[in-house]
Amino acid sequence: MNVVLLSGGSGKRLWPLSNDVRSKQFIKFFRKENGEYESMVQRMYRGIKEADENAVVTIATSKSQLSEINNQLGDKVSVSIEPDRRDTFPAIALSCAYLHDVLRVPENEAVVICPVDPYVDETYFKALKDLHALASESDSNLCLLGMEPTYPSAKYGYIIPETQDAVSGVKMFKEKPDEKTAEEYIAQGALWNGGVFAFRLGYILKIAARLLSYTTYDDLYARYSNLERISFDYAVAEKEDNISVMRFNGVWKDLGTWNTLTESIPEKVMGKGIMNDECDNVHIINELNVPILAMGLSDVVITASPEGILVSDKHQSSYIKPYVDQIEGQVMFAEKSWGSFRVLNVEAESMTILVTLNPGHSMNYHSHELRDEVWVVVEGKGTTVVDGMRQNISVGDVITMQAGCRHTVIADTTLKLVEVQLGKEISVYDKRKFELE
Repeated sequence: MNVVLLSGGSGKRLWPLSNDVRSKQFIKFFRKENGEYESMVQRMYRGIKEADENAVVTIATSKSQLSEINNQLGDKVSVSIEPDRRDTFPAIALSCAYLHDVLRVPENEAVVICPVDPYVDETYFKALKDLHALASESDSNLCLLGMEPTYPSAKYGYIIPETQDAVSGVKMFKEKPDEKTAEEYIAQGALWNGGVFAFRLGYILKIAARLLSYTTYDDLYARYSNLERISFDYAVAEKEDNISVMRFNGVWKDLGTWNTLTESIPEKVMGKGIMNDECDNVHIINELNVPILAMGLSDVVITASPEGILVSDKHQSSYIKPYVDQIEGQVMFAEKSWGSFRVLNVEAESMTILVTLNPGHSMNYHSHELRDEVWVVVEGKGTTVVDGMRQNISVGDVITMQAGCRHTVIADTTLKLVEVQLGKEISVYDKRKFELE
């Protein structure tokens, strides 16, 4: 089974845990049987592999998310990188060209496309296999997975099927309606359009060649940033007459807001938090190392991270985006392929950061022109290289680098450093990379 997971999104609706480099699909909300937590992307990837151990899963994503994907799924995962955001049709076309030209997937093989971030159970992954089989065996050019509606939602588009059979032709698509119109659609047997579909690879390659005038994957990648922004529904689905839809009545939720997300999190408190018995339907999700106390609250979500603190009625949390847009600030936490960093303190002429490197990983060999840096080792062992001089380091060691000095650190074990940056102009752009000899 070939599956492409669309991993887009920004850090607005689940602020303050998400930010410009940490989208919602990378936040570890879901507890596994062993007690560890996993993110949406880890949960989706694991579910597909458990349903089909031979599945080829490719993540279609932006360059900004690549490091986080490698951190959570490993550096062997297949990734189709978008140089820029151009909506779903260019993203799917690029990933299909990647499957064909780079992974050598034949044109007659079926491919399933689905978002990376819905909340689902094992029945969903079985449905993906069934959809893949339908696209492989049927005469339909496009096969959709339609979600049985549980309420008249105004958040989703609707698919109107021709019949009430498990697999049916599609009569028409409807844009996101108001709730009253949604009730009318549901009375006609309509299904939610969850953005899950399948096709034979050659079908999309031909449409992409016609609409985008590309020749190879490399050609499409080179011209990608100049492509028109266009959705897959508009470019393909709404213009295709030969479509089938498969009904799905298992667990499927769009966890796009704190309100919907907390419905699927069994723990009422994650991190340091206490609530009294008078609290009802309250969730505390705390990434700070300070306690949160809630008393006598109802239908409230409290979330805290180095980015900020949110205290909101759960329903009102759905309208957070325009307010978050008004908040300007530096990214305070991010996971990278090599580890993670968390900003501890920011002053006018200094910044203090906790850096965690995974075993065997290192920073780039680099220098800064406008700031000095000091590293204090607080956990683990490793090796520093400062202007070509190598030195073994362990807990308690202090390493000082003047502006212009070339430096890096290599982790032998999990290595934690407190990095203090000192200068009148501290910027992420003040960095020059070098080859390490």
